[in-house]
Amino acid sequence: VVGGQLYRIRQCDQCQLLALSGQHNRKDQECAIEMIKTDDMKKLLVSLCLLSLSWACTDDGERIEGGTMGGVRIACQPSDEAVETRTTVNCTMPSVEDFKLTIEGVSLHYTKEWDAIAQFHEDNYLYKGEYKAVVEAGDVTVEGYDDVAFRGEQPFTVVARQNTEVAVTAHIANAMIKVEYTDNFLNYFTGGHELALTTAAGRTFDVSRPTEKLLFIAPDSFKVTGTAVKQANASGKDPVTVPLPEMSRTGLKPQTIYTVSFDVSTAGRATLEIRLDDSLVESVEIDEDINENS
Repeated sequence: VVGGQLYRIRQCDQCQLLALSGQHNRKDQECAIEMIKTDDMKKLLVSLCLLSLSWACTDDGERIEGGTMGGVRIACQPSDEAVETRTTVNCTMPSVEDFKLTIEGVSLHYTKEWDAIAQFHEDNYLYKGEYKAVVEAGDVTVEGYDDVAFRGEQPFTVVARQNTEVAVTAHIANAMIKVEYTDNFLNYFTGGHELALTTAAGRTFDVSRPTEKLLFIAPDSFKVTGTAVKQANASGKDPVTVPLPEMSRTGLKPQTIYTVSFDVSTAGRATLEIRLDDSLVESVEIDEDINENS
């Protein structure tokens, strides 16, 4: 009511301010007051009061905005289990504080990142709709025996004026490699062996020495190359260095252990056998190579 007259206030769509005509601070908007020509002023005043209450009854008017937003809470749980074998991986587990969070809209255009989940919980209101939460700890492109990364994602739905609990399990994001040598291999190549594993990123790791530790690499591809030394039995002959066939694998998957095994079969001619998990991928006779180089 201004000067004994009752006016309707029109809301500015862009800046969300209520302003009287001539007092608005944006010239590109038409925020005006229209005189109400009605004798039922009491009814209109009641309507205006109810409108004011609808803005004030939410916990945070800017967050809820007419009941189109809901609260979200993210709970993250890291897992050290490898797929298929269901083996528990011996690695350093991250804490919840180590995870960064990304929320992506599925049914609406929205993407935002937080360095920590706790930062999101400081202002955890989202518009109603379908979303996906992605949690990550570590960097999968940093490869090594102690450089493990974790990643998990979970879709969820935000319902207006309701709280949504989202549980995300973060699994190992790397492919994991283990190189083994059988006793037959070690007894045959008594002069030793030198093997290197090269990842798709071009990083090379010495895998000549047995170790129980897994090598964590990006889930892409790898190859193993090297040589082995056969000590000749005949007196006066020099040891022979045998080039080993290259073994490669592409299409690696995260959370998966790949075991490369070097063996020598001595049934008949000595044969070098390379296995990936339980599958024979290379079988090469090696006696001829030794004789040719003797």
